[in-house]
Parts: sequence; C-alpha cells; structure tokens
Amino acid sequence: MSHRIGIIAALSGELKPLVSDWSPQPDGAFLTQRGDAAFIAIAKGIGITRAEQAVAIAETYGSLNVMVSIGWAGGTSCGVQPGTAYEVGEVIDAGSGERYGTSAVTSSVKLVTLDHVAGREEKRQVAESFGASLVDMEAAAVARLARVRGVPFYCWKAVTDIATEDLPDFNYFLDQEKQLRTRQVAAYALTHPRYVAPLLRMGRNSKSGAEALGQALRRWIGEGRYADSNG
Repeated sequence: MSHRIGIIAALSGELKPLVSDWSPQPDGAFLTQRGDAAFIAIAKGIGITRAEQAVAIAETYGSLNVMVSIGWAGGTSCGVQPGTAYEVGEVIDAGSGERYGTSAVTSSVKLVTLDHVAGREEKRQVAESFGASLVDMEAAAVARLARVRGVPFYCWKAVTDIATEDLPDFNYFLDQEKQLRTRQVAAYALTHPRYVAPLLRMGRNSKSGAEALGQALRRWIGEGRYADSNG
C-alpha cells in the first residue's frame, strides 16, 4: 500500500535538519520518496491558521493518509529537557478542550496548544490544569484535521525553554503573518540585559532541538512506522 505523509511545522528552522537532502518546491514544500511512501514537509508560520494553510498546501500533492506535527515547544514541567525531541501521546486544544490521541500509543507526553505564546506563569497553569509538559501553537490544528480526515496523526516536539525560564513576551514580536520578528527581539534584549542569557540559551536549544527532531523523524521514516496504522 502506498502512503502519502504530510509533515507540518511552523518555522523553516524546525524542518531544516530533516529536509536537508529533500527536493524544495516553489510553494515552500520539501518532497522526498522512500519506497512506496511520499513525504511532503512544509512550514508556513506560527499558529492554527498557518498550520491549516500548510496542510492545504501539502494536500495539493494528493490526499494525505498520515499527518505529522513537528516543531519547537515550550516546557511546562521539569520533566522535559531542552534540546530534546519528544514523541507526543496526546494533544489538547486549550481553547475548545478537545483532546487528540496520537498514534504513538506508548507515549505519555501531553502537549497543550494555545493561540498565543505562553509566559512563565501560564506554563505553570497549563501543567496544573492539563497535566501537560509541553505547550505550542499549532499541533491541535493538525490533529483536528487528521481526525476529520480519519487518518493517523503523529507529533514530535523539541523543547526550546524550560518552565522557569524568564523570557520576553514574544506575543509583542509577532508580525501580521505570525512570524517572529527576531531583529526586534534582539534589539529589545539589548535594552533589557536580563533577557540576553535566556535568549542565547533558547537559541542553542532551538538548534539542538531541530537536530533532534530531524534524527527522530528520520528514524521513524527508516523504521516505516508510518505504515503501522491503517493510513
């Protein structure tokens, strides 16, 4: 049976290690073929709407029978480590309360999707309210679309910052396209020196986390686990 797998991220940096040898397309997607399986990876920006747009582009290559959400996430508990990729077992939409189990039946890791960047106090609340150790802004959208289409859903997230890290409010630095204005963040840090060290740590964690995501997905692809479910 042939498979077509859509891998959805928010930012290009999250995908870079995975797709380094894939074929780039004019629409921003990256393609590769492994035996009877076609993989389409794409990043279209932060947030639910952008995740939905990424899925729509992936589906222009044909109906997807497996959907995957990958990318960076904030840690909400001390049980997760920066720069590490975790396979998620359950995704929770904080807005609707909807819960989406993934096809990773052995994973107990829970992730909560918000419609904004969570600060330190909100991360604590997420951990207490949902028992979740990760928080992001996209996974629930991909999970919902996978459920609607009746296809298996997988999710991997890499931790960029621990629950107690003191970081700027990134919501102020998102443009209309929900992309992070990194130059403005850097300029802000120069006038608020207490954020310099945390932001540098976050940068290192993002790089190592993306590498960990790439390794995890390449292993998953190599093992053919996308064919384990009835996609």
